[in-house]
Amino acid sequence: MAFGAWKKVFDALPQGVIVFDFQYRVKFVNTAFLRAFSNATNGKNKLSALLSCGEKGKCGEGERCKYCAFFRVMRRAVEEKAEQIETLTTTVSRVGRTDKISVRIRVLPVDSKGKLFVGLTDGAYQSEMERELLSAQRMQQRLLPAGKSMGGVPYAYMYIPCFGVGGDMPDVYELNGQTYGVLADVSGKGISAGMLSAFVKAGLDKKQPDLAKALNALNVKFNELNQDERSYVTVAGVRMDKATGKMRYVSAGHNVPILLKNAYGIHEIESPAPPISTWMPDFVYEERELPFEKGDLLVLLTDGVTECMNAKGEQFGVERAENVLMQSRGAEDFIGKLKSALGVFSGGKFSDDITAIAFDL
Repeated sequence: MAFGAWKKVFDALPQGVIVFDFQYRVKFVNTAFLRAFSNATNGKNKLSALLSCGEKGKCGEGERCKYCAFFRVMRRAVEEKAEQIETLTTTVSRVGRTDKISVRIRVLPVDSKGKLFVGLTDGAYQSEMERELLSAQRMQQRLLPAGKSMGGVPYAYMYIPCFGVGGDMPDVYELNGQTYGVLADVSGKGISAGMLSAFVKAGLDKKQPDLAKALNALNVKFNELNQDERSYVTVAGVRMDKATGKMRYVSAGHNVPILLKNAYGIHEIESPAPPISTWMPDFVYEERELPFEKGDLLVLLTDGVTECMNAKGEQFGVERAENVLMQSRGAEDFIGKLKSALGVFSGGKFSDDITAIAFDL
């Protein structure tokens, strides 16, 4: 079989493949290898992390080649004209932490004279997935609220995804002089949940002053997705008007009450309603009104906070969240104290996305 035909075979493999000769001239790199270990820059294939020389062509002549782990394995295989296997470790950055992944490299001669060699990277698919996950994390981070104040209302929030990419979506925005806070929690975890949360972010009409009407429209859009009954979105939304001292709120299946701390203590605000789903496609959501005073503190939580478990299987619960709220001086202080309390309670191990927004009214 001609080498041109072999290229098609190599390109169809899920493993990364690189073919080079005894002079380290790269003859071929398959799609899986490029997809896993390259970044397209100025039309050139920049082979990063493992192939740090930078370009397709002759390996071993660049300044960085002496530090290239892949080239070391290639060189041993050429010098000994024998198969070489090595497991290399590379670091992938995640939100809030870095993880190490292992890539197994196998280089072996194709012919008995040692003129042509093939390198296989068994961890190419894993590396590709890590790269895609990192890209999704960065994209989701750009969807999060950016500031610390909106419409004259200071706020603070925390967002800790369970699997790097999460299904919670906090949002804060201003419309017609009013400050809006929305906290959505989609079913599931990971990439699929992240995609659904991005749909919520894009699908919620921020030009609609009535949050209930915005949720009704979102419910229609969700049902157009033709999701099964396992997919749903819970939402807690508030809009605060400092001029009138009133806030309006709406809930769609959000089982964690909205918490309002005032001079009288903690007020749990509940508004029973089904989530955004295919369960009750014609349900009509409604806003309700509540007054607030200067100095009040308003909090939205997801069930990842209240259902956070410790080693004994106990849940953090609403009561512990309220105790933290009672001890907090403001929104930023509450978020800091809550994050610390959850970390101590769970030992830093979370089984669900952790999200909370707090507003200084």
